[in-house]
This record gives sequence, structure tokens and C-alpha cells, in this order.
Amino acid sequence: MIEYYQDLIENLKGTNLAAWAERIPAQISDGLSTKRFGDLPAWISALEQLPAPVTKTIELKDRVEIGAPGDASVATLKSMEDALRALIPWRKGPYTVHGIHIDTEWRSDWKWHRLIDHIAPLHDRTVLDVGCGNGYHCWRALGAGAKRVIGIDPSPRFIVQFAMMKKLIGAAPVHVLPVTMEQVPANLQAFDTTFSMGVLYHRRSPFDHLKELKETLTLGGELVLETLVVDGPEGHVLVPKKRYAMMNNVWFLPSCATLHIWLEKIGFKKVKLIDVNETTLEEQRSTQWMKFHSLEQFLDPNDRGKTIEGYPRPKRAVFTAEA
Repeated sequence: MIEYYQDLIENLKGTNLAAWAERIPAQISDGLSTKRFGDLPAWISALEQLPAPVTKTIELKDRVEIGAPGDASVATLKSMEDALRALIPWRKGPYTVHGIHIDTEWRSDWKWHRLIDHIAPLHDRTVLDVGCGNGYHCWRALGAGAKRVIGIDPSPRFIVQFAMMKKLIGAAPVHVLPVTMEQVPANLQAFDTTFSMGVLYHRRSPFDHLKELKETLTLGGELVLETLVVDGPEGHVLVPKKRYAMMNNVWFLPSCATLHIWLEKIGFKKVKLIDVNETTLEEQRSTQWMKFHSLEQFLDPNDRGKTIEGYPRPKRAVFTAEA
């Protein structure tokens, strides 16, 4: 799939991201290795079989909507839906593709609407989205005027889902790389805005993650951080004994006051809490495009205010901070 990244590699040469561009071919080869990921050939086959009819309209500012039903024949739409369904589960979205509505597990558009009016305008900015999944928020950043958007996520399924959208949208300065944060060159200082949404609680060392995020930013660049939090005073942190909401890789859930201190301790300035929101069954749920267990099964059936393990129900906060 290196051909999907040739334009990015060429465009980054001679920029402050040139050092990363040199590593991308090897990262693609490793991150999309069919020897490592046995299901990947079937997903790539679905990508290759996905029809790409002429698209007359593309909407990215208020939603992600590509084309209209009338742009393609009934047979083409059937082939398109079959290819898209081959990549189930779809977790971030929603997307509408030539009238096909991909109703994803997460209403990621709700999360976007909660933050977009409270962050620095994205117009003409270079944006990094860490742990971006299939790139939904990358497309929304482009719709908000970003000059270039790079997302990173190690899941090959998400990478192919993103590639499907890009095949339908066409040439755009948006790419999602199959890499982890550890594979991003240190101390880049290259991005005007960096998003880390739903990642911090998966990190064994939250301070290391915050430091890595800070080093991606230009002087004065903005971090947009969304993570699970718990109620409590300054210094309060929940460390789940085993799982949290059925997730086995959740390490630290700070209070908002504690997270504010963490950000300042790493050296961020102008730290602001812009949103706190308890996740509802309407925002995260099973759908025909994500048929596995979701939030409803992760909560205590006798007390919806608690997870199945007895911890406080998922609550998410969004912070902004300046490097």
C-alpha cells in the first residue's frame, strides 16, 4: 500500500517533517505486513474492489458525506456497500457514502461539535491526530480548513477503512499512517495542532505521553486532549485493578483537577478544560456496522451509573493547552 503514501513522502521532503518522511516507507512495510496481520489481504482486496464513481459533492465541514445516491448505478452501490461491510466493525464516524449510511459505534461527530468552537481555528494549520482510528476527525479537520492532516493508528483495519474513504474522496492532504506514537520521530516541533483523543488512559506512563505530544508541537502550538476522567479533588486518580468498562488496557483515570496539574507539570501553558461529558448509550452503541458489545454491555445492568466492574461510569473531558 506504499502507493497511497507517495504524495505525502514527496510533499514532506524539504520541510520540518523531512526526517519522518525518510522513515515512512519502512513504517508502512512493517505496519501493513501481511505476515503480521493475517486478515489484511482480505481487507486490501475489499479496498481494491471498492468502486469509486465520479463524486459530484463532498461535504466535510458539517459532516462527512461523499457523493449522492444518484452518482452511481444500483449495481455499483451494491458493490460499494459489500466492500465497505467487509471492513466491519466501523467504530468512528458516521460516514455517508453515495447514500450508504455507515452508522458507526461512536457518534464521533458529537465529540467534534463539543470541541470545535473552543479550539484555535484550524484554518491553514498542520494537524496531527494521535490514535485517530479510521481518520474520521482527520477529515473533519480538513473540512475546518487545515492545510495538512496526518493521523497515526497502529490498527491495519482502521488504515484500510481510511483508505476506502480517501479512494472515494480523491486527492487530499490527509493521510493516516500505521504507526504508534513511539514511532513518531522525537521532538519534531512541526504541528500547529495535535489531537490526542481517547489515548491517554491507554498509556502506562501518562507523563511520557503528554511529553511526546508536547514535542510534536510548534512553539505556541495547541494540544487538544480528550480522555476518560473521574470526579474528585486535585491529586485524585483511579487506577483500575483489572478491567475498566471491559477494557483491559486502562491505566490511569485522573480527576480534571489532577489532569490540569499533569499538563502544567509537563510545561504546557494556558491549560483549559473546555468540556466534560458523561458518555451516553446514544453516543456509543452497537449498530449494524459494529455488531459487537458496546457501552450498554459495559455498564452494571442494575446501576447504570457504574461500569460492570463497579467503577464510575465513563466520563470524558476535553482540555486544550499551549506548547
